[in-house]
Amino acid sequence: MPHISVLVDGTAMPSALGGVGRYVEGLSGALAELDVDVTIVVRPEHVAHMREVAAGARVVAAPGWTTRTPLRFLWEQTGLPLLARRLGVDVVHSTHYTFPVLRRRGSVVTLHDATFFSDPQWHSTIKRLFFTAWTRAALRSGRPCVVPSDASAREFLRHVSRCRSTVTTTPLGVDFTVFRPPTDAETASFRTSLGLEPDHRWIAFLGTIEPRKNVGALLRAHERLCGESADVPFLLVSGARGWDTDALTALDDRPPGGAVRELGYLPVDELRSLLGGAEVVVYPSLGEGFGLPVLEALACGACVLTTDRLSLPEVAGDAAAYTEPDEDSLVEALRTLLADADRRTSLRGRAVPRAGRFTWVATAEASLPAYDEAAS
Repeated sequence: MPHISVLVDGTAMPSALGGVGRYVEGLSGALAELDVDVTIVVRPEHVAHMREVAAGARVVAAPGWTTRTPLRFLWEQTGLPLLARRLGVDVVHSTHYTFPVLRRRGSVVTLHDATFFSDPQWHSTIKRLFFTAWTRAALRSGRPCVVPSDASAREFLRHVSRCRSTVTTTPLGVDFTVFRPPTDAETASFRTSLGLEPDHRWIAFLGTIEPRKNVGALLRAHERLCGESADVPFLLVSGARGWDTDALTALDDRPPGGAVRELGYLPVDELRSLLGGAEVVVYPSLGEGFGLPVLEALACGACVLTTDRLSLPEVAGDAAAYTEPDEDSLVEALRTLLADADRRTSLRGRAVPRAGRFTWVATAEASLPAYDEAAS
């Protein structure tokens, strides 16, 4: 394809970068590796970080007032097209559902998750209405759209009628310099930072505490296992607090010094110890557009237990154990895995090779046809 220039809009990234942030980091850096002329626009708070992690890409700052969400949308519709024109780029890549409506040519949109349509009960009413409206607008606009999994592509096309856009699957990647099996020293340091003894083991969950992550069922399953045996590993829950009120209430009501620890949003460099040092990483989600925490756990050499809902088997393949998401099934699956060291070792042995199939360069390469279509 001809040489192309891309402006990646990262202004929708939250302060705690999370999944969207890792997508913008990984995609932009990989595009630069492919000799694409790539510029990233982010809010001022993210400029220094993006310059560090996306070497080879040019990073520019959006106005400081874009930290306020309504004003960010206003800038997206007005300032972003003007910036693209000033830079003379061929394509604007809007990385999180919304896009500059008046820029018809040279516009690509990433749609991450179809569960706003298929399972609206998992989302707040405002989020559901907002994201379904923008998704319909994108798919009916004729703009090339990229999605992270074949499962998501099928769901979008099933729920949105009169689709005029090309939908391309661009699976996400993982940064193997960050997400890798931890060293013994890293795991020991992490264990000490939590006040755990050398013989203490843990089960890990990583993700936002929202209804579809199914943390409540995991908490209940873990409590039942603790009632059966005194040798059940701790449960470490890491991630931002979302809107799963039942799970949050259970976390708030847990006894101090008990078998469940809520760690909050950990620095990214501590995640490999959380994941790779766990006896089992449990991701009992009811459905995902991709499931980046599963991929990151695999890259850390973890034994992963997840569900077979939507995209998750596309990510984990035969490198994970699977369970139904209900409490009884979680109890049985965890009981079985914790009692079978050989099975855990086997899954760990498959984890890193499976994760190796998902690179950010592959994500960038898969995105190039959408850029070419948008530019031409």
